[in-house]
Parts: sequence; C-alpha cells; structure tokens
Amino acid sequence: MFFRNVKELIDKTTTEGISISEVMIRQEMAYTGKSREDIMAEMDRNLTVMEQAVERGIKGVHSPTGLTGGDAVLLQKYIEKGNFLTGETILDAVSKAVATNEVNAAMGTICATPTAGSAGVVPGTLFAVKAKLNPTREEMIRFLFTSGAFGFVVANNASISGAAGGCQAEVGSASGMAAAAIVEMAGGTPQQSAEAMAITLKNMLGLVCDPVAGLVEVPCVKRNAMGAANAMVAADMALAGITSRIPCDEVIDAMFKIGQQMPTALKETALGGLAATPTGKALEEKIFGAKS
Repeated sequence: MFFRNVKELIDKTTTEGISISEVMIRQEMAYTGKSREDIMAEMDRNLTVMEQAVERGIKGVHSPTGLTGGDAVLLQKYIEKGNFLTGETILDAVSKAVATNEVNAAMGTICATPTAGSAGVVPGTLFAVKAKLNPTREEMIRFLFTSGAFGFVVANNASISGAAGGCQAEVGSASGMAAAAIVEMAGGTPQQSAEAMAITLKNMLGLVCDPVAGLVEVPCVKRNAMGAANAMVAADMALAGITSRIPCDEVIDAMFKIGQQMPTALKETALGGLAATPTGKALEEKIFGAKS
C-alpha cells in the first residue's frame, strides 16, 4: 500500500514530485496488476456513466415514489434567468449533483462515488468546474483518481457508509473528496487539497442519516446539493491559502468516532430524524401502506 492516511499521501507527492492523482493511479496499477492504459480506460468508463447521468438528470426525471425529481431542471432554468444570489458555477454544481441523485432515485444508472446515496457530489462539481476550467479528458479522469485517493483514506480509516457512520460519512466523504479534486484541477498544491478535504468534512460532522421511508431520496438528494456547494466553497478557501487548524487525518478520525457514538436511530434505519417526523411517517405510509 502506497499510503494509509492523508499525511502519507501528501508526503508521497512531495518526495516523488507527483500529483495526488498520479499516486492513486500508481497504487491502482500496483494493487490490481493492470496497465496504466487499462486503469485509465476503466475510469474513463466511470466518467462516461457520470456524464450520462448528469445529462439525463438535467433534462428531468422523477422517481417511482414521486418523492423526488425535477429539481435539477428547476435550478437550471433559474440559472438561465441570471438573477441568482450566489454564483453560476456553484449553482451549476448543485444542479448537476441533484441531477445525478434524481437519476439514482429514478432507478437510472449512476456511478457510486463513494456510494449511490452520495453519487451526486463528485460528478456535480466536476461537470460544473469543467465549464470554468476547460480541462482535458485526462484531467477529468485524474479528478476522479484524486477524489478516490481521499475516499480510499476515509474508507480505510473511518467509514463511507451512512448505515455505519451517518450521513457525515457518506455525503461528507463525497464532499471532501470533491473539494480535494477541485483544488488539484484548479492548480492548487496537494497540501491545499488536504486542507480543502479537512475544511469540507469538518462542516459535515454530526450529520445524521435519516432517509424518509428508508428510501435514498428525502433528504438525500438535497444533501448532495449542499455537499456540492460545501465542496466548492471549501476548495476556494483552500486555494485562497486558508488552512484547517485540525489536520485532515484528525478530522477523519473525529468523524469515525462521532459515527460510533451516533444512535442507531440516526444511521439509515429510518427510525429517527426527518424519517420520524409526522410528514416523514405519512409519506412512508402513503408509499408502503400502514404498518400492521
């Protein structure tokens, strides 16, 4: 294994003079025994799946339950009017994150990054910054390897599962992964990528997993939207030179411990939080019928 935590990952970029994405590519080659061409081609296929999901989502899809769908279209129309309060790139990221998760809820094909429930953040931000930075196809593929490097650390030292660690572990991890990758694509340093990951994840700590009716729709889709916005802002903060007072590895460790302390009712069981509200229960009964 080339690295076990973020510090080792960043140290490796320094000692070898390579990017985070390059470290991850070399690790994949060593771990799988596949050639660089095969590794890149495989990630290229994942990128295509993400691209197709975004394109489908912003045209408009709805889930079979009727709980979600159409919000990505609404946001794209809002952007076109030009009267938004934040910024076009960040809103585009939010829209495309929502688009991906709406496709997931509509039983469409998505690429789990790192999970299906958090599949919108990484592609949402990637295809938004694409319009801003005009990356090559290889740079877009490298965006995914950089995301993967941080996801690898979280998965091996904490959790990327809402059922194990709450939504902080699922959408939080995705947001941190995206923030780190945005920084690399924008020309930031590996250390700035680590700062962006830490800043992002710190602001997702404690986020519970409370899906209404146990479905990956409410509030999951909108949490991906806010995760994308969080990633974009954290990336800009890191690129501006702002650092996290708590090192990235310690933030990840804190997230893991918070997840362990979190009640079972708030870890994807649909027994607490928004799932347990009167409206949440009414929606569950409408979809699945009254419990005997």
